[in-house]
Amino acid sequence: MRRLLLTLVLAVVATSLTGCGYNKLQNQDEAVKAAWSEVVNQYQRRADLVPNLVNTVKGYASHEERVLTEVTEARAKVGSIQLTPELINDPAAFAKFQAAQGELTSALKSLLAVTENYPNLKADGLFRDLMVQIEGTENRIAIGRKRYIEAVQEYNVTVRQFPTNLTAKWFDFTVKPNFTVQNEAQISTAPSVNFDQPKPPGEAAPAQPPPANPAPN
Repeated sequence: MRRLLLTLVLAVVATSLTGCGYNKLQNQDEAVKAAWSEVVNQYQRRADLVPNLVNTVKGYASHEERVLTEVTEARAKVGSIQLTPELINDPAAFAKFQAAQGELTSALKSLLAVTENYPNLKADGLFRDLMVQIEGTENRIAIGRKRYIEAVQEYNVTVRQFPTNLTAKWFDFTVKPNFTVQNEAQISTAPSVNFDQPKPPGEAAPAQPPPANPAPN
């Protein structure tokens, strides 16, 4: 008899939690955590590629000190942020993380622009491999950010909606910070990799059409 009563109580509790949105909040919270983990993994992968990229560029363009320093410092700033699970619940810490990653994105784009002036560097096999890896990582970052934004948006709506907002308040589910959207289009554009080689010296330029005859006076 006691076992039957316990089963009935558990069934009532489970039904109540489902009806009040508790299970939905739990599922969406886990989806946000999973999406965040993917974003962090891809950002970490990019950070791990930066030292080799800087060293490779330095071998051909050591005097580009400003750009190389910017990338190195931006990478160090990213590494100084503690990626604890609580970060996605702390708007200030999340904004700091986003700003640091944005600085590294900008620094990498500046570095890539500089490399256009060094054809020997662009022909280096290690550099080419690194740039392909970085481009792929940037694409995965963009996809990961998009999924995270969508997961957080869905979760935040549930937290704010009635009656699940009462459940959220009771169980301490709070609105999570999200990536700002004003620069999302720029951030989601991966650096373009162009390995076109310059024309060798002495190669004939394409023929130009003859000038038009001047109009008679």
